[in-house]
Amino acid sequence: MLPLMTVYECPECRIQSPVDALTWCCPKCRGPWDLAFAGAPVSLPSLASRVNSLWRYAEALPPVPHGPEVSLGEGRTPLVRLTDSVSAKLDFLMPTLSFKDRGAVMLAAHARRLRPRTVLADSSGNAGTAIAAYGARAGLDCVVYVPEGTSPKKLEQIRAHGARVVEVPGDREATARAAREAADEPGVFYASHVYNPYFLHGTKTYVYELWEELGGRLPDTIVVPVGNGTLLLGAALAVEELYGHGLVDTRPALVAVQAEAVSPLAEAFHAGAEDLTGPAAARPTLAEGIAIPAPPRARQILRAVRATGGTFLTVTEDQIRAAQRDLARRGLFVESTGVACWAAVGATPPRPGLTVVPLCGAGVKTGLAP
Repeated sequence: MLPLMTVYECPECRIQSPVDALTWCCPKCRGPWDLAFAGAPVSLPSLASRVNSLWRYAEALPPVPHGPEVSLGEGRTPLVRLTDSVSAKLDFLMPTLSFKDRGAVMLAAHARRLRPRTVLADSSGNAGTAIAAYGARAGLDCVVYVPEGTSPKKLEQIRAHGARVVEVPGDREATARAAREAADEPGVFYASHVYNPYFLHGTKTYVYELWEELGGRLPDTIVVPVGNGTLLLGAALAVEELYGHGLVDTRPALVAVQAEAVSPLAEAFHAGAEDLTGPAAARPTLAEGIAIPAPPRARQILRAVRATGGTFLTVTEDQIRAAQRDLARRGLFVESTGVACWAAVGATPPRPGLTVVPLCGAGVKTGLAP
């Protein structure tokens, strides 16, 4: 059994649920879970002799029986300097070619313990691919809901791992609604990268790796693309843990990037709002992976950015195109969603100190933006 301290908890209602239940959301407000979990500090000197995957930070991760057995060697991606003050972390070099592997391995390992009838996910592509791959690794039956029009290459990758694909008419939000309805069926584990907090405890290893790579410190600014906010919230978790354990002296600013075409969080942030007033218009954008009109964790995302003195930036379609080609000329072929941060950094005055941007998905998944 897992320790009693590790339970699901609703951040709004404070209702709790055991993590061995298949209840995927708060029964009162239907909002996403957080995880009531107290990790231990990671010893920097001890890391040199540890496994070369995100499981090297085991004491900071929620206990998941057999977790390392589900691993595909995810994590430990290179940090490459782009300019004197900006470095990029190459998370597109993960096993399924996106940063979503960080969270997917945690969800698959947790689901393996529960042995559900079916593992269900919804995605614009990358999260679904990661869940399909790690579900296959864990020996789980998986079904992935995607919006119609999802990149054929991503669909092929999901199916190659043995998962069933359900294409949903409409946009990303319609896909999420259909998946949530199916998630209420008996025996279904909803491997949601938005609702299940195990995913966030996987993405937080992005910042633990930066801390290790930089010799026990963090960058001055961490820039992340934000749709549902899973990388940003994972980064915020890690920053608070490292600071709370006395492993860093200061907190970096978290800067969030959205596509101008679909930017509900940026609009709320600059209006001084604590939450969204309603879903944004779902206009077409090359950054399909962050085109989320109504992210369920909006309040948490806005709080996390404000708490660090960060901000929100938006990028145009032309800036996304130019950034993808610029990175390709530097030897890095990244999908259009994954270049949003580089586009934003290039269009804004530099912040003091070291800035790190993630390159989240490989260009072979979607090709060059038209």
